[in-house]
Amino acid sequence: MKRRRHRDRAATAGFTLIETLISVAMMVAIIAALATVTGQWLPNWNRGFARVQRSELLALGLERIVADLAAAEFVPPHGLTKEPLFEGAELSVTFVRSAIGPNTSRGLEVVRLAEVSEGGTLALVRLRAPFAPLPPQGMATSYLRLGNPIVLVRAPYRLSFAYAGPDRVWRDTWRGALELPRAVRITLRNAATQAVLSSSTATLIHVDTAAECAAAKNPGTCTKPRAVENL
Repeated sequence: MKRRRHRDRAATAGFTLIETLISVAMMVAIIAALATVTGQWLPNWNRGFARVQRSELLALGLERIVADLAAAEFVPPHGLTKEPLFEGAELSVTFVRSAIGPNTSRGLEVVRLAEVSEGGTLALVRLRAPFAPLPPQGMATSYLRLGNPIVLVRAPYRLSFAYAGPDRVWRDTWRGALELPRAVRITLRNAATQAVLSSSTATLIHVDTAAECAAAKNPGTCTKPRAVENL
């Protein structure tokens, strides 16, 4: 009797072949359903992640641009002129500021923020070089040899600059003035739609006149002789 009970218990223990096949089929169905859901969700997650990353990089680039412009200094290109080395255009701006960064030496550096072509698209790049007196002949900025490019703003965004003096009138260019602009406006657009984005900003330049003008009895006479070029 005991042997018969043992044989019956052994015959009913474990899974049958049909139960195993059903379990495998259910597992395959569950994995297929999860793969379908993941395949639909993952591209949206990647697009969202890329959008967030692009926004963070844009914010860092704008922060770098604002900090550079605010730190522009009144430095003539050579000893034969009182005009500061500052050339502002709609899509580029060149100026002098105190050198920053881990690979720079103490002193001044020339910085140019300019739009260049990058892989078939446009990007705003920061170029720099140590400052040294430039030849007095011709346009001072033509002698600059700038390097160390760093991309600050990439497509689909584009930047444009505008400059305002004491009269608070915005101009597309700033050249040939005896003072730096009081403020620089940074307009950010979507390159595809040309819509102005809310990230657009403006910054004040900390120093806009020469040190000798601050000590003059009539500081206004230091900046009278020439007018700002406005194209």
